[in-house]
Amino acid sequence: MTKVKHVTEPDVFGFQVRIVRRGKESSRYFSHKLWGSKTKSLKAAITWRDQMLVALKGSKTRFLKPPKNKTTTGVTGVSRTIKFDHRKDKSYLCYTVFWVCNGKSRNKTFQVGNIETVTADDELHAFRTARLFRSCYEYAIDNDLTFHEEAFDGWKKMRVYEIENLKVI
Repeated sequence: MTKVKHVTEPDVFGFQVRIVRRGKESSRYFSHKLWGSKTKSLKAAITWRDQMLVALKGSKTRFLKPPKNKTTTGVTGVSRTIKFDHRKDKSYLCYTVFWVCNGKSRNKTFQVGNIETVTADDELHAFRTARLFRSCYEYAIDNDLTFHEEAFDGWKKMRVYEIENLKVI
């Protein structure tokens, strides 16, 4: 039998289709007996799989599982970390965004500053910028557009998430 992506034959009685997107599984079992034959159940399984892939379009490579110790913001792909610089003996607050570019994991770090001198406004600014960065990436992926991360260069000096600055992105 030929190999079909997302379709397996777990037993001699039917085919199983499994698709996982955004951490949620969509699956269905196609019994040979209920569909009338092995060929008809395979055809039904492939048809259902194709319909589900269209319905779930845009989420194929969009989400990576973030490291378990870095899921502190509640926003998928955005983490809040404190990095320690041994050379300067200082800790820095950072927001890091994870995404995929050409099949490779990438990340962009928005460093807020020294943990001892950082203000709530500085932290909120970095978080909102990181969240917008991730949203722009998701929008580009969902609409088959090119994602331009360079639009966020100089983020510390401008509030890219404010309405009048969104035209840049």
